[in-house]
Amino acid sequence: MSPSTTKTKTLLGRRTRAPKPLSRPPFEDDDTDSSDGDDCYGDVRCEKCGSGDSGDELLLCDNCDRGYHLFCLRPVLVSVPKGSWFCPPCTKRKQLESFPLVQTKIIDFFRIQTTKETSQKSIHDTHKKRKRSSSLVVSKKKRKLLPFNPSEDPIRRLKQMASLATALTATGAEFSNELTYMPGIAQRSANRAAFEQGGMQVLPKEDVETLNLCKSMMERGEWPPLMVVFDPQEGFTVEADRFIKDLTIITEYTGDVDFLKNREHDDGDSMMTLLSASNPSRSLVICPDKRANIARFINGINNHTPEGKKKQNLKCVRFDVDGECRVLLVANRDISKGERLYYDYNGHEHEYPTEHFV
Repeated sequence: MSPSTTKTKTLLGRRTRAPKPLSRPPFEDDDTDSSDGDDCYGDVRCEKCGSGDSGDELLLCDNCDRGYHLFCLRPVLVSVPKGSWFCPPCTKRKQLESFPLVQTKIIDFFRIQTTKETSQKSIHDTHKKRKRSSSLVVSKKKRKLLPFNPSEDPIRRLKQMASLATALTATGAEFSNELTYMPGIAQRSANRAAFEQGGMQVLPKEDVETLNLCKSMMERGEWPPLMVVFDPQEGFTVEADRFIKDLTIITEYTGDVDFLKNREHDDGDSMMTLLSASNPSRSLVICPDKRANIARFINGINNHTPEGKKKQNLKCVRFDVDGECRVLLVANRDISKGERLYYDYNGHEHEYPTEHFV
């Protein structure tokens, strides 16, 4: 888990910068025919900051032709949208409707597979096991990952699940807590940790058991203490709903698995590298646009400022789990209740510009 052993990588091709605004090239003669109208955008200024600087990051509304910097929009846009784009004044924002706080609907949405009594008993048993193991003295070099600690109040857990259901519904995604292999794209046989360039660290057996425990708890309705909220600047984001201890497994990054070569020009802003293969044609990414879990809504930090770096409280790490690549988000320090969760998109490569992140 140390920086020297963590091998987190992110996708470069998908995170494209805005194209330059349509304007006449500076070397073009004044009498050049400009009947196509392309030169009418040369004096575009951002409606938010009033500046015409950073022209390569100005986005033009397809309705009113007003300009907006990608980084001045709230939420910030990290890439140029495909197809038409309309500015905030031209867009009638629909008020987000909360997912109904009805237990049966939430259980159906997440396909919970247990009764309330079984859930309460398993939470109690998990607490007893954790309490016994916490008395052991473990050396720093052999620190083990911890399972999340669910909220005891079942009503609170329903609210946590409802917040995620609301975000998924608003973004048109289904809930999936596993990597998905769809026909016509990458098959499960393509996900082999042995293909990783330079090798991939193996998740120890005890930590694999902890990861499986977290997944089985969620299947029984014992939810991680996380709340998805909507922020006008950051969009959907995730907050800790109770104290979370360092090295706690927050979630696994899930979604559809596809080859990087198929997604290099995709405008998705939540894709994650799964396999960085020695043979680039075998590299894989996780695409959470259609199927996802709460990892999709955990935001990145501005890693260009000391203040931004201080906000990072998660580490994104790729592991070899039984021969397959998996991506985990793990607490890298104690996290207080109400604190928002952030991780560094870039790992150690610093390929993706985050200087305009909120």
